[in-house]
Amino acid sequence: MSRPHTNKRGGSEDVQAGCFSALLGRRRRERPCAAEPEAALAQSDLKRSESELPSYVQLTHCWCGPADSQQFSGTSLSEKLPAYEESQFRPEVVTTIVNKIEELSAELRKLSMDIWNHPELMWEEKYAHDRLSAFMSARGFSVTPHYLGLATAFRAAYTHPPSGSRMRKGIRVIGVNSEMDALPGIAHGCGHNLIAMSGVAVSLAIKAALEAHDIPGTVVLLGTPAEESGGGKITLLERGAYDEMDACIMSHPTAGPDNFSAIWPGVACQPIEVEFFGHGAHAASAPWEAQNALDAAFVAYASISALRQQIKPDHRVHGIIVGRDWAPNVIPDYAKLRYIVRAPTWAELEALRARVKACFDAAALATACKIAVSLGEGYFELRNNDVLGQEYASVVGDRYKMDTVSSTDGAKFSTDFGNVTHALPALHPAYSIPTEPQGANHTPQFNKSASTQEAHEATLKVAVGLAATGVRVLADAQFAQKVKKFFEDSKATASP
Repeated sequence: MSRPHTNKRGGSEDVQAGCFSALLGRRRRERPCAAEPEAALAQSDLKRSESELPSYVQLTHCWCGPADSQQFSGTSLSEKLPAYEESQFRPEVVTTIVNKIEELSAELRKLSMDIWNHPELMWEEKYAHDRLSAFMSARGFSVTPHYLGLATAFRAAYTHPPSGSRMRKGIRVIGVNSEMDALPGIAHGCGHNLIAMSGVAVSLAIKAALEAHDIPGTVVLLGTPAEESGGGKITLLERGAYDEMDACIMSHPTAGPDNFSAIWPGVACQPIEVEFFGHGAHAASAPWEAQNALDAAFVAYASISALRQQIKPDHRVHGIIVGRDWAPNVIPDYAKLRYIVRAPTWAELEALRARVKACFDAAALATACKIAVSLGEGYFELRNNDVLGQEYASVVGDRYKMDTVSSTDGAKFSTDFGNVTHALPALHPAYSIPTEPQGANHTPQFNKSASTQEAHEATLKVAVGLAATGVRVLADAQFAQKVKKFFEDSKATASP
């Protein structure tokens, strides 16, 4: 698998790909969401200049599904995958996890709302970094701030050694991720305050279970910046942050039916930024002296629209045109396109990307304009580990009667966690929170929904399932081997 070409990372000027849009039929509320707290004034600081479209137009970690939940064709994970010998691994461990999360609920709620009240864009998550680092340090974790050279990444780790020994070699490591970044203009319109809090809840619950039941193991929480744009997890992956882990887990809120979660494969995704450089002239008196950059952009736009008729139904190409100092009596000498290419796999994306690039090149040739093409960070398709997924579904199903489905239908989201799933066994379930009509991810309405008590409670249910799954990786060698085997088998099957 070839590595995608990337821009320089670490600056907020990069426009990349990430986050959710719409998963299933919207979960209608009987009452409106809670009013935004006073700190909504701070969220307004995220609004960008109107001189150019805000960069969130290219923040594309989106779920698209059927219009009504009744039409959803997913099948239960418990029906899809073989059941293991035990319907639930050590119920007393799950009880410990539930009790710990209930004990911490009020503090976790405050943590989530503090992050919600201080939304920060990619690579700028300073408040969240400091707040989460301090929270974990105060609860017995060894914290490394500014991890691996990233100013807003952190690592928080706890190890429970084997009984009667301080030797830590040979024990397994479970990783957990906390995303923190917000969206420009709409703050936590993708609910990353809940994801940040969930990672903390899962990690602390695992720690409690290891201590209470004398289970040797290590839990590592990574604070991962820039998911919406910039691929923070990809940078951490390249710098070795995930090398120590036997598996990694996280979750994401979205719209959907009541008490529902989904384990779906995400698609590969890459942004492309194209600039056309022409020559301006008076549009009436001397148009022949110009090279029209706006024409180049529209020729490219029209060519891609034609191309869509000959691409597969599960492939996507979408974008916008951006100008600079345009006037109707001046032929534009500059135009920019921001596009995103998606396909079910990275290999398919590379093939589609070449066809799209040909449209850009042809437009430049037809209009005699110069062209500059810049590729953003490539997000690989998400490969959930079915063995981890089965365990998670069993726990939340038994404990909360939560329906967890797995299907390829309707899954059109992309995330930098996809790259993690190509490197080690991993699980990334989505789960529903109450939302307003037409208020799914990447909307101001979802920002409000992410602040509600109902959203908090839904997140904690999922945290119980993930924590129990993580503990089983650490405590059950046979289970851990099945997780590893499924990953290796899936990787071999997916290889060209």
